[in-house]
Amino acid sequence: MTITRRATIGTALAATTAVAWPGFKARAAGKKSLTIGVCSDFSGVYSDIGGKTSVACVQQAIEDFGASAKGYDIKVIQGDHQNKPDVGAGLARQWFDNGVDMLIDVPNSAVGLAIANVAVAKNKTYINSNSATSLLTGKKCNADTIHWTYDTYMLSHSTGGAMVASGGKTWFFITANYAFGQLLRDQTAAVVRAAGGKVLGDAAYPFPQTTDFSSFLLQAQSSGAQVLGLANAGKDTVNSIKQAHQFGITQSGMKIAGLLIYINDVHGMGLEIAQGLVLTESFYWNLNDRTRAFTKRVLPKTPNNYPSMAQAGCYSGTLHFLKAVDVIGVPAASDGAQVVTQMKKMPTDDDAFGKCYIREDGRFMCPSFLFRVKKPGESSIPWDYYNLLHTTPAEQTFAPLATEGCPLVKA
Repeated sequence: MTITRRATIGTALAATTAVAWPGFKARAAGKKSLTIGVCSDFSGVYSDIGGKTSVACVQQAIEDFGASAKGYDIKVIQGDHQNKPDVGAGLARQWFDNGVDMLIDVPNSAVGLAIANVAVAKNKTYINSNSATSLLTGKKCNADTIHWTYDTYMLSHSTGGAMVASGGKTWFFITANYAFGQLLRDQTAAVVRAAGGKVLGDAAYPFPQTTDFSSFLLQAQSSGAQVLGLANAGKDTVNSIKQAHQFGITQSGMKIAGLLIYINDVHGMGLEIAQGLVLTESFYWNLNDRTRAFTKRVLPKTPNNYPSMAQAGCYSGTLHFLKAVDVIGVPAASDGAQVVTQMKKMPTDDDAFGKCYIREDGRFMCPSFLFRVKKPGESSIPWDYYNLLHTTPAEQTFAPLATEGCPLVKA
């Protein structure tokens, strides 16, 4: 079941039984007993890139860690933040007060930032794999939070930079009007201007209420811009691109820069519409033997939805959390800062991302990959959607450590 702010029952997915809070708390305090909370969007615009598949990836990490063989009793609970910061923060507060050892996932940057405040106040481990805002490792960083997978700096410089380099000098943005969309638009606009380009306009829409993008697309078309920059994600991106095709925007010569596109979005659009899109991800299931092996293991749990990079991040982050707790001991798992410190000390290594590490500011450092979406005739097997264009090393993928203003970073 899905837990909301008013709920008092946790769903122990790993045990397939509903557990009342008092008993759940007692088990979390027991020897080698841990509870992980997946706070996500299970019903809204980000449900395909978070939700049930994020839960499945967390469960896969527990299996790959060998929890049963090592004597661990690990429960997974889930809750829907409804894309509302107050709901997400309230859910996190309730969970942490009742024994949750680690919270993970959290699509939606406004919710992600709100939960980061709760995590540091409660001194609990928080791994964000699904919010884009680079503020989580910048001015809003804290000792209890790790930001996995990707962020707005990576997306703006990789996808945005690639579009400018290919000749897209004039831009019009359609922006989800909240923390994520605003920051992604602003950082991409800075990349465009630094390269000598211009921003001709921006249409910010109410999030998450908007499903009809026609008026914004007409504004973009009439601007005469060479590039339509979509500073949104999930179903909003899918709907924007589908409607752009209906209006003939791409046929008129305007290029679409989907600044955050997941493989799930490509699947939702279909290759007939998505072909030729250039995008950036830090994980692709068909990238190498290890990513294919991970995907093969997790697919039985989520057969209709291949893992997105953020969902793969839930796997990777959970696995590393468990390895760190195994070193410092389960009793120390209640001290989020101690757990995060240990996670930073240890290099990461898993089938989704390979060998990576966590920086001082809490930034998970992994390469990024620039892909072009295949034409329908180029795809040979289900979900075979990408051609790799370029690989950017981790140190060039994310913002330089000294530039983000994280108070954890010593000058």
